[in-house]
Amino acid sequence: MDNILGALERIAEALESRAGTGAAYKPADWGLATAWLWQAHELSLKPIKDTAALPLHLLLGLENQTKTLLENTNAFAKGYAANNALLWGARGTGKSSLVKAIHNELDNDPKYPLHLIEIYREDLNTLPRLLDILRSEPTIRFLLFCDDLSFDEYDSSYKSLKAVLEGGISGRPDNVIIYATSNRRHLLPRNMIENESSTAIHKSESVEEKVSLSDRFGLWLGFYNVDQATYLEMVHGYAKHYGLKANDKDALEWAITRGNRSGRVAWQYIHHIAGQQGKKV
Repeated sequence: MDNILGALERIAEALESRAGTGAAYKPADWGLATAWLWQAHELSLKPIKDTAALPLHLLLGLENQTKTLLENTNAFAKGYAANNALLWGARGTGKSSLVKAIHNELDNDPKYPLHLIEIYREDLNTLPRLLDILRSEPTIRFLLFCDDLSFDEYDSSYKSLKAVLEGGISGRPDNVIIYATSNRRHLLPRNMIENESSTAIHKSESVEEKVSLSDRFGLWLGFYNVDQATYLEMVHGYAKHYGLKANDKDALEWAITRGNRSGRVAWQYIHHIAGQQGKKV
């Protein structure tokens, strides 16, 4: 009987963990890392030793976005008022790179410890469990990061995030700020918003429900593909930093094959020539 009861308890714990309703486990030692990955299936945090963050000065063409987000993050790290931020725009334009670079920049200040925690979009239903952990550590500041955030027509998990951002009685703790990146400014596909508008009894209220999620991010930063001069400036900036030889003609041909000019394309070109020149980046 004891064996059966023990097995049933383990099954119950596993089911609660998968449902996001079980007990969450905080790290035994926050000193193991300052970057973490939320593992929703275990309701625990995995330390990440290396986020592969680029030096902040290498993110060229993002001067305005960098200044605004760095000031906001720095204020939060020091315990001052700051806004949740939505970084939206074209793919490969440096949204997630900027978040990681800013964390890496501020992580060097031991006086204001700032921990970066990534949560996957599909795990947002377990967000309250994660916040329970972070709320119990009021002396540590946490930057909660969700990359490539968007929702489809049948996804209602955006309501969980919406409640946390603002309005819920057990919402975001004071020591947590939320940064998200998305290709969509309003996080939901346009056809979803339009469908809601055409079928709702009160159209304006329905549309407001859908677009108000992005409104709850106090800071919006737009990211765009760059012009040719800025693209080449990125290439040469990377090349100089890593001791590589870059060719303008080859770099432009590389961008043409990718269909756009962006920081990601420039970075991929740098990997290409680094391999050719027998170097690492």
